[in-house]
Amino acid sequence: MTMLRYVKRWETVLAVLLVSEILIFGVINPNFLRPATLLYSTSDFIHIGIVALALTLVIITGGIDLSIGSVMGLSAITLGLLWVSGVNIWLACLAALCVGGFTGVINSVAIQVAQVNPLVITLGSGFLYGGAALVLSGLSGASGYEGISGFDYSFVELANIDIFGLPFPLVLFLLATVVFMVLLHRTRFGRYIYLIGQNPRAAKYSGIPQFRTLTIAYALTGIMAALSGLVLASYFGSARSDFGSAALMPAITAVVLGGTSIYGGSGTILGTALAVLLVGYFQTGLQIVGISSHVSNALSGALLVSVVALRSLTEMGHAYYLQRRVLKNVEKQSS
Repeated sequence: MTMLRYVKRWETVLAVLLVSEILIFGVINPNFLRPATLLYSTSDFIHIGIVALALTLVIITGGIDLSIGSVMGLSAITLGLLWVSGVNIWLACLAALCVGGFTGVINSVAIQVAQVNPLVITLGSGFLYGGAALVLSGLSGASGYEGISGFDYSFVELANIDIFGLPFPLVLFLLATVVFMVLLHRTRFGRYIYLIGQNPRAAKYSGIPQFRTLTIAYALTGIMAALSGLVLASYFGSARSDFGSAALMPAITAVVLGGTSIYGGSGTILGTALAVLLVGYFQTGLQIVGISSHVSNALSGALLVSVVALRSLTEMGHAYYLQRRVLKNVEKQSS
């Protein structure tokens, strides 16, 4: 019975789909199965996974953060501005992470004080942070979307070094996955996250520190968005204000595909992590077999719709099965 329950978990379905797509692309193009390809291709999409892990917390609470893309650009530009001003590269990185955390605090406070839908608040703050990134880019002497380059060699090489045979960005993602799994599934803070998402009113009257919990969740999302921006800055060797322009929708896609309810109250970090790899390898595999990026984006969207529809149908079927089982038990007792 325990094994059957484990097999039915959504994370298991995602793991099976992940292995299946890797094998299918490997049959089409054997180069895809090379360990170097599987490992180092993650550098093209793993920054999305880094921010998606923290975004999972926010969405479980019933909220959303549409400003993460702008925060990525703002943090990267903050790093570049401080670097050209003569600040040590690692102190500049720390300052950029603090900026990311501060944006998350601003989002949380604005949402809870104004009592406005997080969608509206974070959409507006996204434009604010994006504009601030452009202004800072101009102050550094880089007009428009030009990048700030010339970083310290140790920082640029950070994205290219290996740790135990794994690229550093992937190691960072794996460590973040473990940390957020423990935080969400093994701490009181994680229980608060779920309770707020399931019933905010009941959570409030039961004494849960709702304001503090949400503020921490949004701050962590801002910090991870900043970290994602720093990973991109190291990977490309430059900082640009448009770094996160294409990261928002893939991050939300990974969270939802991973099994997190957009209405809040349910979701897992492992599901998000598997979904990141599933979508990332799907796009990489399509590119390796010669399919253009426009078509691969459309197919990725089709994959999301298909898998989410499969999950919904599975849940409906399970609910129907339980209902029929209850009705049969009632009929037996009445007879």
